[in-house]
Amino acid sequence: MFGKKKKRKLHSHIDSLIGPNTQVEGNISFSGGLRVDGHICGDIIAENDTQSTLVLSEQGNIKGKVQVPNVIINGTVSGPIYANEYLELLSKAKVYGDVYYGSMEIQLGASVEGKMIRMDNHQSEKLVTLIPATPK
Repeated sequence: MFGKKKKRKLHSHIDSLIGPNTQVEGNISFSGGLRVDGHICGDIIAENDTQSTLVLSEQGNIKGKVQVPNVIINGTVSGPIYANEYLELLSKAKVYGDVYYGSMEIQLGASVEGKMIRMDNHQSEKLVTLIPATPK
């Protein structure tokens, strides 16, 4: 509980930037690092990469599904978020939709209107099967 924090393997640099005066209508597929300062109306999906990271700045806005392993939000998301590795909600973050996460960090001031569901990557190890007793 009070041990050393495990370092997250986030993508350390931004490969793509959507600027503050940019509006995108349509789905975005990427790998690596994506920073959004503008507005997106569509889904954002990271290709098969556990280190891909989405950073949504304070002025950024997304209307659609976000499916990225590592997500850092300080803007507004209207739609479900699937961050199976790491999710960080900064103080200006506003989420309107369900949130699925592996691990999470929330700052004071962030808000979520929806369910928050922890995704357990090791669920199959904890699965118990009940076998009915056979009559003798």
